[in-house]
Amino acid sequence: MVSLKQLNYALAVEKTRHFKKAADLCAVSQSALSAAISELEKQLGIQIFERDTRKVLVTPLGKEVLRQARQIKIQADDLCLLAQTQNEPLSRPITLGVIPTIAPYLLPRVLPALHQRYPALELRIVEERSEALTEMVRNGDIDTAILALPFATPGLLTFEFWHEDFFWITHADSAHEPGQGITSNELKGSDLMLLGDGHCLVGHALSVCDFAPEEVDNSFASASLNTLVQMVVGKKGSTLVPAMALDSLLHNRSDLKALHIDEPGPHRTIAFAIRPNYADRQNIELMRDLFSEQLEKDKD
Repeated sequence: MVSLKQLNYALAVEKTRHFKKAADLCAVSQSALSAAISELEKQLGIQIFERDTRKVLVTPLGKEVLRQARQIKIQADDLCLLAQTQNEPLSRPITLGVIPTIAPYLLPRVLPALHQRYPALELRIVEERSEALTEMVRNGDIDTAILALPFATPGLLTFEFWHEDFFWITHADSAHEPGQGITSNELKGSDLMLLGDGHCLVGHALSVCDFAPEEVDNSFASASLNTLVQMVVGKKGSTLVPAMALDSLLHNRSDLKALHIDEPGPHRTIAFAIRPNYADRQNIELMRDLFSEQLEKDKD
């Protein structure tokens, strides 16, 4: 009979495309993993993997087997999770994914209060871009992810907990007065620099300003907001940052100005995302409520 262990081994090989790395991931010997997968293929009567000395490929039939194996694993994990939900709230390990334009600005604000209220919680953080995190949630690799909306999350449920606007960051030498607002039309021709491709913040910023991609300075595309702000300090252009990041990025920076983008908001919404059948939804909602409460306190 096919076992969950065999399916987990096969999924590890699919993930790593390497039998030795898959064995290390599963904390077993390579020979034990290879034997288990060979037995799985024998029981099913099909070949899941093509093997040679340099690479591992998944056969067409193998892709369907692994797709179903992934669903079985998720259901088995959720079954175990369902039993654990009878424990104290937020008392079991949770793996949380967070996108890079949120993680360094949100987590320091909320984690102390979270650990104070739920000291038994073991929180594991994964920082990745939105597309990677949504795929990890769907595959059961992480429990939940914090994303910035609007962002397509087909097949997932989202629980909003914060709304915020964008601010235009420019050098202090600019003629604009600090505290003033600025419209998207006034931003045209401002040598606006944004993050590189793959960051959802780029799409949000372009949408709020009603800019086409070619209207933005693509000569410098950064992987972090902090680097963009440093480029503004060096008078290389201007950038946009979300309100959540203002205090961290502009702390004691007399050489920079922040102007609110005077376009209809909120410009982005922060939310948790989970699978519809995720068994621990109640604990994610507890985290959502605490995060919202803490951010409101900080705002006041």
